[in-house]
Amino acid sequence: MENNIAVGLDIGTTKIVAMIGRKNEYGKVEILGIGRSKSLGVHRGVVNNITQTIQSIQTAVQEAEAASELKIENVTVGIAGQHIRSLQHSDYITRPNSELVIDEDDIERLINQVHKLVMLPGEEIIHVLPQEYKVDGQAEIKAPIGMYGGRLEANFHVVVGQVSSIRNVGRCIKSAGLNLEGITLEPLASANAVLSQEEKEAGVALIDIGGGTTDLAVFKDGIIRHTAVIPFGGNVITEDIKEGCSIIEKQAELLKIKFGSAWPGENKENEIVSIPGLRGRDPKEITLKNLSKIIHARVVEIVEQVYVEIKNYGHEEQKKKLIAGIVLTGGGAQLKHLKQLVEYITGMDTRIGYPNEHLAGDSDEEITSPLYATAVGLVMDGLKRQERKKAEIKEEQAEVTPLEEPDEEPEQPKQKPERRSFLDKLTERVKDFLDNAE
Repeated sequence: MENNIAVGLDIGTTKIVAMIGRKNEYGKVEILGIGRSKSLGVHRGVVNNITQTIQSIQTAVQEAEAASELKIENVTVGIAGQHIRSLQHSDYITRPNSELVIDEDDIERLINQVHKLVMLPGEEIIHVLPQEYKVDGQAEIKAPIGMYGGRLEANFHVVVGQVSSIRNVGRCIKSAGLNLEGITLEPLASANAVLSQEEKEAGVALIDIGGGTTDLAVFKDGIIRHTAVIPFGGNVITEDIKEGCSIIEKQAELLKIKFGSAWPGENKENEIVSIPGLRGRDPKEITLKNLSKIIHARVVEIVEQVYVEIKNYGHEEQKKKLIAGIVLTGGGAQLKHLKQLVEYITGMDTRIGYPNEHLAGDSDEEITSPLYATAVGLVMDGLKRQERKKAEIKEEQAEVTPLEEPDEEPEQPKQKPERRSFLDKLTERVKDFLDNAE
């Protein structure tokens, strides 16, 4: 596959999407091909049947390859699921020499220290996201590099997940004949695809309503402040309709998509849908009012849980107020009147997030659906990762060239390429584990 092309693989509970994209000359992302398949081996964002998941991945990948006439080798994959949790943590280092300014190595040392945190058995730190720094007790420092100080401390947002779940995803990708290029937290990928920089600065909560889980990412002052995964999504709404109307799942899903609304007052008493009965049985008649009551009850529950998380972040404090409100994305965001309901429950401004923020202007209508927010975000992430790699290779080459003054400090250049983000290290670890496990 060519160098400047990236593939995002969104392994969801209801669908698996493989998306191929590249940057065009204006720096926008151009989608070259997309493949989707029904996701069979995933429950609430976690792989629970390896064989089925591998088949679903292969189906999606083949479809994307056929659409783009490219061969897919490397993929950037998103992880979510009910095993993800996050915590706040502060840590500090004492610098050996406060005569020197703080540099990236100090920050690296501090972040590595956070990685030594003891987690519950079987848990692994996925992301360590610095919030703000303190230098010698001076608080609210955004970028400490270049400052003087002896004690460097920071507040961190730490995202934790189950090792086995992450390895299972890696296993599926490897067995599907693909190479795992990178791992990203899905709420972060969706956020990159649908939020503007201004919203992240002003303060915004991104709610990604998927099939099996609802992901939340809260941004303020341009920094991610809080993440959460709630183990409910569009599937439980379909389940409720199935139970409440005694119909089969396929019909419940169609009803939800075609006639569903989150606001019961919208439907008149006399609007009725007739559903063909199972073999030889009479058709069922369902009032749209009842349908939307069932949906309403479940959606309220999901939104209230998300709102608890937004309050946990501290939205009610003046300094932490989310001025840009809420952005809804994911397949569940297509439910009629959901925006109004969310505004009613939370009292926050709400909009539906379409992943067109960074896509080329002539993109298909279909691709800009909230359904594909995560996949678009993963493609962007893959492209960014490649740019970083290119920059590192360039740096290495630049450092190799000069031949004069060998007496300076020959061991310095070797330090440089080490500065990988923790996710890259996690990817490496998952790869190593898979290579050794075979």
